[in-house]
Amino acid sequence: VPWCGEGYYIDKSRVSGNHPYHLGGLFYFQEPSAMAVVEALNINEGDFVLDLCAAPGGKATQAGAKLKGTGLLVANEIVAKRAAIIAENTERFGLKNTVITNETPARLAEKFKEFFDKIIVDAPCSGEGMFRKEPQAIDEWSEEHTFSCAARQKNIVDSAIEMLKPGGYMVYSTCTFAPCENEGVCDYILEKYPDMALVPINMPMLSDANGKYCDTAHNMSGAKRIFPHKNKGEGHFIALFLKKGEPKKSDFACFKPRKTIGESETLYREFEKKFLNTSLEGNLCLFGENLYLTPSEINLDKIKTVRAGLHLGICKKGRFEPSYALALALKADDFKFSVNFGVQSDEILKYLHGDTLNAEVNGWCAVLCDGIPLGWVKGSGGILKNRFPKYRRIL
Repeated sequence: VPWCGEGYYIDKSRVSGNHPYHLGGLFYFQEPSAMAVVEALNINEGDFVLDLCAAPGGKATQAGAKLKGTGLLVANEIVAKRAAIIAENTERFGLKNTVITNETPARLAEKFKEFFDKIIVDAPCSGEGMFRKEPQAIDEWSEEHTFSCAARQKNIVDSAIEMLKPGGYMVYSTCTFAPCENEGVCDYILEKYPDMALVPINMPMLSDANGKYCDTAHNMSGAKRIFPHKNKGEGHFIALFLKKGEPKKSDFACFKPRKTIGESETLYREFEKKFLNTSLEGNLCLFGENLYLTPSEINLDKIKTVRAGLHLGICKKGRFEPSYALALALKADDFKFSVNFGVQSDEILKYLHGDTLNAEVNGWCAVLCDGIPLGWVKGSGGILKNRFPKYRRIL
C-alpha cells in the first residue's frame, strides 16, 4: 500500500481470518485507505495516544504496533457492543499498554484535559466513500444525514481538542466525500480554535483537498482526499492538526485498585514463578475476579472501562487461571512450558477446533504455531486440556 509501509494487498481467498497467523495477531485485515489515517499522525514510541471513535479496532491496533509496548493507548467507543470488539482485536495483537473505554467524548474530556500527545478522530460519517464497497450505504444516505453527521463531528472534535496537549497532533478523518463533513468541519476547527493549525500531510500520491468543494474561509490544500478512481482504496478524507503551544508532560495520578489485591497478586506471582520465565511489572488491579496489569500513567476512576489494560487472568477459589490475552502478550521464550506446531499441522487444526492434545506436560502450557503464541492448554497425565477461547474456535 503506497501510503503505509506495513500495508499489503492480499487475496482473502488465500489468507482468511481463520489463519493461525491471524489468530496469533501477526496481521489485521483493514481497508487500505483507512491505513493512511494513523500514518499521517506519525506516532512515536512513548506517546500517549487516544483513538476516540475506535471500533472495530483497525486504527487502534495500527497505533499500538507503532508504540511498540511503550507509552499509552486509549481506545474509546461509545457503543458497548462495539467496544467489546475493540477489546477482542487489541488482545489478539498482544497489546499490553492499552485501555478500552466505553464513554462519550465529552465525559472523557472532563477527565483527560490536555493529556494526549496524539489523537485519532475517525468520525462517524455519512459513508459516501463506501458506496462502491457497501451498496446498502446508498439506501441510508440523505442530504439531511450529511449535515447531521457534520454537527455530531463538530461536537466530537470539540472534546478531542480539549484532551490534546499543546504541541500535540490530532488527525480528523471520514470515509465520506461530503464537503460539509470534511472541509466544513476543518473550517469550523480553524475558525473556533486559533491555537489549532492545519498541517500538510506528506503523502504526495493522494489528492489535495481544496476550497472548491465548499465555501471555506481557510485553505484546505494540506488535507488529503482518497478517490477510488485514483487510488487503490475506498473514499476517504484526512486532515492533520497541530495544537500550538509548548509541549508538556501529563500530570496524572496512578490508578488506585478498588480493593486490596494481596491474595490475588500472590496467586499471580506464584503462577509466574511456576510457569513463566518473565515477570510483568506494573500496577495490578482487581475488578471482581479479573486481574489486570493497568498502565500506571492513567487514572480510570469513574470512567466506564471495558479493558483496564492487559487482562492477566481470573482469580477464584484460591487459584489463578491465565487469560488468552496474557498468552498473546508474551513471546515464546517467556513460557517455561510450550508445545510448538507447524502452521499446516493437524495439531494446530485440532487446537483451533477446541480438541485435546497429547504431550507429557503438567500444568499450564502455551501452544505455539511456528513460534507464535496462540493460547493455553493445561496438561495432566499426558493429556492437554484445550483452553483456546470458545468464541475464537473454528468449526
